[in-house]
Amino acid sequence: MRILIVDDNPTNVIIIREILKKEDYRNFITASSAKDMLKLLGVGVGEEPRPSDVDLILLDMMMPEMDGIEACRVVQQYEHLKDIPIIMVTAVGDSKKLAEALDAGAVDYVTKPINKVELMARIRLALRLKREKDWHKERDQRIQDELKLAALVQNAVLSLPLAEETLEVHAIYQPSFELAGDLYAWYPLGDGRYAVILLDMMGHGISSSLFTMFLASVLKDTVTTYVEPEKVIQELNRRFNQLYIEKQLVQYYFTAIYLVIDTRQKRINYVNAGHPPALFFEGEAKTPVLLESNCHPVGLFDRIDIQQQSLSYEDEGHLVLFTDGLMEMVEGEQEEQLKFMVGHLNATHDWQEDLVRAAFLSEPVNSERDDDKCLVWISLKKGTDKE
Repeated sequence: MRILIVDDNPTNVIIIREILKKEDYRNFITASSAKDMLKLLGVGVGEEPRPSDVDLILLDMMMPEMDGIEACRVVQQYEHLKDIPIIMVTAVGDSKKLAEALDAGAVDYVTKPINKVELMARIRLALRLKREKDWHKERDQRIQDELKLAALVQNAVLSLPLAEETLEVHAIYQPSFELAGDLYAWYPLGDGRYAVILLDMMGHGISSSLFTMFLASVLKDTVTTYVEPEKVIQELNRRFNQLYIEKQLVQYYFTAIYLVIDTRQKRINYVNAGHPPALFFEGEAKTPVLLESNCHPVGLFDRIDIQQQSLSYEDEGHLVLFTDGLMEMVEGEQEEQLKFMVGHLNATHDWQEDLVRAAFLSEPVNSERDDDKCLVWISLKKGTDKE
């Protein structure tokens, strides 16, 4: 632990140094002015701020040019220095001045003439608090590093854009937290058939992301084994309900929309499990067909009754799937929210990522208010596939 003693009076510096030596504190440096202190801390005029190894500052309140209170305010302006505890050393008994010093960032004070027992008690307390704060900062940094790594892993399981002759699939995704609860995926099934799913776990953050990662681990096997929408959603419901968490206080569930698109038969079979309605635009139509919810969200009940829905198409078109984080950009009822979505999504069948991002992801993320935002765009093309 390194201590910085700042005092323009050499006698006061000698007294403090001797007290520290007798208490086996020998790692200390001194400065005769506030400006010298700032240079030792690496924030002198014209210098680039640099890390400091100082763990505690004993700062005289009354000094020429810059007093201790002003020097304390300067230190507090630097993020890498503001956690260094500052103990004011003062002969002033003015309670207003002492309050001003504490408001400026000092954690404590001692009065002159210096009482050895009092000084050492305050130093030990300040150093103990500094150690605890440093430990918490290091732990928080480790957690942040692990969250960033987990976010990279979570992002890696998302499907890459798909571009086939008769179908293209793209997505944009903006988590509200390092980890999120939205998941999208698509899989070629052969014979011009494709499975596409978008799901939204209740809540967001670490707990939701862990449930989402579990679903990601079973999704491909479930889709390729069961294929048909009602069977896939029922199997995901069964798998999800197999997760047993003792003393679970929150009932986790997720909404999902799952489609099987047959580009040869020009048919879309789907199940919407409590999810916002997907929008299907065909040909020149500016008003979409809504693929609305037709069963409960997944995970609420042991079994759910599902009947898949179907629709056919003849012309080129596009489908847009999205999570409710996008709809919640507009206040009001679902009708107003859908009107907002349609107004930004009905211009063209081709994927235009820049325009979509500008419409839905241009605002900065507010993790306390926002939900995860995800949109999947499926372009249906005529192609040359024959039955």
